[in-house]
Amino acid sequence: MTESTAPQSEHRTVLLRGGDVHSPADPFATAMVVERGHVAWVGSEGAADAFAGGVDEVIDLEGALVTPAFTDSHVHTTSTGLALTGLDLSGARTLTEALALVRASASGRTDGGVILGHGWDAARWPEQRPPSRAELDEAAGGRALYLPRVDVHSAVVTTALLDLVPGVTGLAGYHPDGPLTGDAHHAVRAAAHGAVTPAQRARAQRAALAHAASLGIGTLHECAGPEISDEDDFTGLLALAAEQPGPRVFGYWAEHVEDAEGARRIRELGAVGAAGDLFVDGSLGSHTAHLHEPYADAPHTGTGLLDAAAIAVHVKACTEAGLQAGFHAIGDAAVSAVVAGVRAASETLGLARIRAARHRVEHAEMLTPETVAAFAELGLTASVQPAFDAAWGGPDGMYARRLGPERAATLNPYAALLRAGVPLAFGSDSPVTPLDPWGTVRAAAHHRTPGHRVSVRAGFTAHTRGGWRAVGRDDGGVLVPGAPADYAVWRTGDLLVQAPDDRVARWSTDPRSGTPGLPDLTPGAELPVCLRTVVFGHTVYVRPNE
Repeated sequence: MTESTAPQSEHRTVLLRGGDVHSPADPFATAMVVERGHVAWVGSEGAADAFAGGVDEVIDLEGALVTPAFTDSHVHTTSTGLALTGLDLSGARTLTEALALVRASASGRTDGGVILGHGWDAARWPEQRPPSRAELDEAAGGRALYLPRVDVHSAVVTTALLDLVPGVTGLAGYHPDGPLTGDAHHAVRAAAHGAVTPAQRARAQRAALAHAASLGIGTLHECAGPEISDEDDFTGLLALAAEQPGPRVFGYWAEHVEDAEGARRIRELGAVGAAGDLFVDGSLGSHTAHLHEPYADAPHTGTGLLDAAAIAVHVKACTEAGLQAGFHAIGDAAVSAVVAGVRAASETLGLARIRAARHRVEHAEMLTPETVAAFAELGLTASVQPAFDAAWGGPDGMYARRLGPERAATLNPYAALLRAGVPLAFGSDSPVTPLDPWGTVRAAAHHRTPGHRVSVRAGFTAHTRGGWRAVGRDDGGVLVPGAPADYAVWRTGDLLVQAPDDRVARWSTDPRSGTPGLPDLTPGAELPVCLRTVVFGHTVYVRPNE
């Protein structure tokens, strides 16, 4: 990809030409003009000649694909950066390998701070168990160590870290030689992250934002809250993102709101909503998701953290304040509580006000036809993570072990949500699963349960325009005149129209349908490579040596 040597300016006009531009304004577009941070024109190569003499810069795409930049609708930015720059156990294939990685990390450090790791998943190991405290104490050489499970709803720690948390043994969720959950987990996580210096935190945030930009991600929804991070982390991230070139960040703060004063405090933090990981339950992997019927591999139904009455209070207060509300809900009992609570608020305020607020539900994995219909009725956005199904779905996956094959096959019904008219926004929950936008779209299009699959186009829309709509913005995530110039340039193979139904695919590939193609996301096919990412007209990433 070549470009002119026009000087950088605040409001330069740029013509991109000689590629493919993914735009509903012209399904055969090969060129685009960007002016003052917005898309000014999209069209054909011949028409581009008329603009060439009046722009500040001409970029020859050399056949590359231009798409809207992706939006990742559920991210924990600092934790993502710490995973990128610290101890990452996601590649460990056995418990022995995980302990070896801990040992290497501990021996390579000279400071006395807490070692932070991430990404272990005992369900994938042949040993089928997490490391014991004695094993971790030995591997870490007696140092303080915090290792959350991949879902971040439980963690194993060393004795040295427990010693930093007085009273932890009396908290709910404490286990003498097993993963900590609940209040005990929150306490040790606070202690571990409290040991991170402001400089370390900023370095981690910069690493995460740079990594996102390199993947064609132009916007992140930061899901923070008092049980996840702290206010300094949250406000520091928002300030950093506003000050330096990079992906834009919309922040959600997951704190229960009961009145106008509480809502005002959320706004003062810079949050766009009291939403994100406001926990109604936990996770399936940690046996803390709240179910109507017991787990297949445990004699209980998980943990309910907010009931319908508390949810109704929160939704009512947020709606009256013009603030988005939202919840983390995975189990079917948790999702039912959200639906009941939001419906109760609608009976007080009116359905139109609730729908207009575009409240959100994160994860929303265990849905029934009734709760899907309720999401549509109440105007709830489903902020979902297709990589969860890729990692843990299928007849032999963790979901099937936790729930049994029959219940597991109902999880993450994306096709049913779309058919019902429920808005979808895709994300990663990074670092739970990696930032990987094209992989996320592929996971939705090739869901392990065939009946839940959606077309690549629908998945792509959920990961671009869907993310903007999830924050109440209808003007972004699509390359049409007047839209914000958030876009990415990709090196990729032939463009296709891919749908679960062959008849739809055949019709869509007919030129008369006007359906723009997208990269081949068949499992095993090489994913597109990001060459450039632009946010509001400013280049925030250029692939080296391109």
